[in-house]
Amino acid sequence: MDPVFRALGDPARLALLEELGSRNDQTLFELCVRLINRGHSISRQAVAKHIGVLRDAGLLRLTTSGRTTIHHLDPTMLIEARAWIDHLIKEETP
Repeated sequence: MDPVFRALGDPARLALLEELGSRNDQTLFELCVRLINRGHSISRQAVAKHIGVLRDAGLLRLTTSGRTTIHHLDPTMLIEARAWIDHLIKEETP
């Protein structure tokens, strides 16, 4: 779970996940434009780096169509993280 929580610990990566959650299946260019339009000053290179961290944590999957790479939110690890947190909360609740 450590890579997941580390990936979720950055505001830029959270913004990327929100963008993909609101409209899945986006290219790097689309993600950059959407983030900039929402007031984030972030370069394409920074977005690419954050996408790599999210992918390595299992939060994104990528598919390629010709020269275009499409980014997809993969909720599997988020579901596992939520289950882990729910387990902790249940242990603390009397």
